Amino acid sequence: MINLVDYGFTLDMIPQNSVGIPARITAVHKERYALVCEHGEIYGRLKSSAYYADTAMDFPITGDFVMINHNPHGDSQIIETLHRKTKFSRSNLLGHARGYAKTVKEQIVAANFDYVFIMQSINHDLNVRRLERYLTQAGQSGAMPVVILTKADLAEDHEEVLKNIEKVTVGVNVHSISAKTGYGLDRLSNYLQPGKTIVFLGSSGVGKSSLVNALAGYEVMPVKEIREEDSRGRHTTTHRQLLMLPNGTIVIDTPGMRELGMWEITEGLCEVFADVEKYIGNCKFSDCKHETEPGCAVKAAMERGELSLERWESYLKIKHDAKYAADRSTFLRDKDARNKEQMIQNKRKKNKEREL
Repeated sequence: MINLVDYGFTLDMIPQNSVGIPARITAVHKERYALVCEHGEIYGRLKSSAYYADTAMDFPITGDFVMINHNPHGDSQIIETLHRKTKFSRSNLLGHARGYAKTVKEQIVAANFDYVFIMQSINHDLNVRRLERYLTQAGQSGAMPVVILTKADLAEDHEEVLKNIEKVTVGVNVHSISAKTGYGLDRLSNYLQPGKTIVFLGSSGVGKSSLVNALAGYEVMPVKEIREEDSRGRHTTTHRQLLMLPNGTIVIDTPGMRELGMWEITEGLCEVFADVEKYIGNCKFSDCKHETEPGCAVKAAMERGELSLERWESYLKIKHDAKYAADRSTFLRDKDARNKEQMIQNKRKKNKEREL
């Protein structure tokens, strides 16, 4: 028998008049869901009338708490998704799909976690600009972001790399670790608490599954050998999976993400780029575009060496991507409305012609 409280559940999560028993989603397999509840590890499927008839109901994702009608003889019925206290999202506008997407929507990676472990390999995978994107979106999640630099055993001077990374992670804890040797794992003890949930995010091969195994003390997730030519592992996680470590910490391991399309990032951008935004609004002209205008506070900061060009360009790129997603969403929604109105008018016109 499983006590769902050990998985982070609290009674105040259940709304009044809800029916069924609570459970937590541990994995999503197309239309079938793996869950844990008071009856143990089970499977469930969505109640069609609850999810397809009510468009306001959020489809469950890994980490969600749900209400179910338990079925001891087969798949249980998922009848309600409970309120998410935190979530990590991205836009579905990725790569070549940017120009062709018929809809622009939020893709939720995981829900109901306390910490976001943003993981990058300290050697070949290290990319400051990508890290800034993850930090911005993580800042919007409602949970605490933590930067984990993996494979410290393969870096010549990881402490120097750590200092450079900390320049763009003000207010965020940064830890360099090695799942292979155990270096730095003791520094993660403050996050590894019973009932707390941590989501692991990062590109393919940065060592997310290796860290899960190191923290568990045995092989929970399969991991392939590191390639010699680029020091990267071949990530074998194919879906998001929630599991509990022996000490009671809950981990959500995720497949590697090649791209991270920006979604709503207002709060995250302010947190991650506070060093940039402090100059905006201090220009001579209120409508300053920070290009050729005199009295530009941003340009002055770059000339004084207080703000790097790379940092400024990264800020603009992330802000542009988020605005593109928002504008594209509005454009497509308005286009659909216009098309619908046109269809109605055409139908009315044909009806009038028939009457004549």
